[in-house]
Amino acid sequence: MKIIERYITRELLLPFTVVTVILIGLFVSFSVARFLTSAVTETLGTAAMFKLVGLKTIIALEVLVPIAFYVAVIYGLSRMNRDQEINVLRTAGYGDNRIIRTVFIIALPIAILSGILSVYARPWAYAESYIMDAQAEAELNTNRFQPGRFYGSEKSGRVIFIRGKDDLEKRMEGVFHYIRTTEDREIIISREGYQQPMTAEQWPHIELREGQIYRLSLDTIKDSAIRFEKMIYFNENDQAQNYRRKAASTRSLWDSEEPREIAELQWRLSRPVATVLLALIAVSFTRTAPRKDKTDRTFLVAALLFAVYYNLSGLAKTWVEQGVVTAIPGVWWVYGLLILIVLLRLPELRSLLPAGKQ
Repeated sequence: MKIIERYITRELLLPFTVVTVILIGLFVSFSVARFLTSAVTETLGTAAMFKLVGLKTIIALEVLVPIAFYVAVIYGLSRMNRDQEINVLRTAGYGDNRIIRTVFIIALPIAILSGILSVYARPWAYAESYIMDAQAEAELNTNRFQPGRFYGSEKSGRVIFIRGKDDLEKRMEGVFHYIRTTEDREIIISREGYQQPMTAEQWPHIELREGQIYRLSLDTIKDSAIRFEKMIYFNENDQAQNYRRKAASTRSLWDSEEPREIAELQWRLSRPVATVLLALIAVSFTRTAPRKDKTDRTFLVAALLFAVYYNLSGLAKTWVEQGVVTAIPGVWWVYGLLILIVLLRLPELRSLLPAGKQ
């Protein structure tokens, strides 16, 4: 790599690193504050909470990395333009085409990193956080309850009491579980219950042993009582399928024809494309006169453009999930718009097109 390329690389990667660290710090701070106000810390403990924050951060990196590089390109090249360094490079024969090519070359490994995070790291992190979230949210959870106390939830209409427990064996003794619905009341009494190990394929569940189920109907005078030797109690909420789709391997999504899974696959594959196109658009925002007021306005317009892109990409994904848009064009029409913006704002790239398409 020549001296000029190395210099531009340093001027872009340094702010990229700084912005990435700042964004990660802000995201971690926000996540810790949110988890401290929820039941996660009480249920799983502080160490598990920080692990969950780390997993959420890995998930967010697929978005934070393109943002950080977008900002870094605008900041780095704007600084060089403001200090007249771009004009010096042009005078030395290092024209705009070569600057664009250098930015593109720098963007490629960052795009590959973004793709790896999206295709491999993100599903893994979702699978791990899925298990921890499920454990924290489970109604019957040996970590949540202390013996001899009643635990109630007005939202779910449940009251739970356990006489004793063994944390090592994940065993509860003397389980009482009251459930209120709009149609009936249900009381489950069990001698003991065991919390089964959780996996990414199965929502958390409790194995209750030697108990009775009493169902008290509100509409009729006929109630029922059932004795059981063993009962598997599941508590799966509406987020289960959503988590599982996000935690699914990219290979399994590739073979699926389900609209939601197609949308998830296209979202993952679009991350590297977005990284490169946003970097090229960022180059176009640095071509202003080296004056402070224009530089400030440039950052504002660039921020607005990114906000529009991010909302459109989320909307495109939702449309594919809901079947409003088919797999083709899927989410790719958003990136077609980005390519059009790149060609309009960087006239040098139009010379690369065939004569008939210019």
